[in-house]
Amino acid sequence: MRRSVNRKVLIAALVAAVILGTGSVVVLTRVAADQANAEPLRNDPAKTTAVTRTDLADQQSVNGLLGFGTERGLASRKSGTVTGLPDQGAVIEQGKPVFWADAKPMPLFYGSLPLYRDLEQGMPDGPDVKVVEENLAALGYRDFGAPDEKFTYYTATALKRWQKANGLEQTGKLGAGDVVVQPGAIRVAALTTQLGAPAGGDLMKVTGTGRAVTVELDQSKQRLAKQGEKVELSIVGGKPTTGTITGVTRTPGAGADQKSKIVLTISVDDPKAAEGLDTANVTALFTVATRKNVLAVPIGALLARNEGGYGLRTEDGRTIPVTLGIFAKGQVEVQGEGLSEGTRVVTTE
Repeated sequence: MRRSVNRKVLIAALVAAVILGTGSVVVLTRVAADQANAEPLRNDPAKTTAVTRTDLADQQSVNGLLGFGTERGLASRKSGTVTGLPDQGAVIEQGKPVFWADAKPMPLFYGSLPLYRDLEQGMPDGPDVKVVEENLAALGYRDFGAPDEKFTYYTATALKRWQKANGLEQTGKLGAGDVVVQPGAIRVAALTTQLGAPAGGDLMKVTGTGRAVTVELDQSKQRLAKQGEKVELSIVGGKPTTGTITGVTRTPGAGADQKSKIVLTISVDDPKAAEGLDTANVTALFTVATRKNVLAVPIGALLARNEGGYGLRTEDGRTIPVTLGIFAKGQVEVQGEGLSEGTRVVTTE
């Protein structure tokens, strides 16, 4: 009985095969015909590139703001009442009034040392005397000869002439609060006092007059804060140029994180690159490390090896293990046994 059943199954299968056979043959014939007429399948050739010998620079970009540099406070030791103030945005140069106290001008002197005492003939020598003489000489009053630290009769004579020219009482003496000493010309960023206020105290916020970019860094990026280093600058609305880090300061943290920041002041090497711009966003590109005359390939040429690390696959199918150096603008420094300039390797780029 079992053999009868199996046979019936076999027959039924054969019948089904015969019934379906015509369609199957037609389909297979068409497929075979299409394949016969089609072009043979081919793999696209792998992209290759040559290993090059070049210079690489590892760079990091940070956003900044174009302006006139970091603001700083300006205070006065003059007694009396504020009777005149400059406009916000005003530029004040050597010998010009910074403000007025009791209707008398308080001129700007250049120097790195503020006056710390009243000056007059016969007083002990000191570097503050030289600051005054240097400014008097720059303004055209040179009775004393070469500036030095001695306050002589000739210093007093030059000082009287300068006082007369500025409408001041001709005493030949100079009080510690009679002038404002700053490193150079200043730009008034904001006023912090008003007319009628005491002259002694905070007066305004000032900056330098040169165009500068201000960048804030987290403490983790402290390695970028190197005084005197060059920085590439991309100014929105301006032209690409370079800058020089001229100031590095630290500010206390603000807000919830309370983390302090490193503030960089970067002078703009070519002022014409920011011509017509009062303020603008800037991308500052810092060079962290440089490598000269090294072998390099596109990052897409790197191959992760099963054994760990990376390798490069040559166009003849060999895999060369490599040690990586710095990454820069889509390139990576590589070293490996048997690897040389001009070797062609497979890449995705």
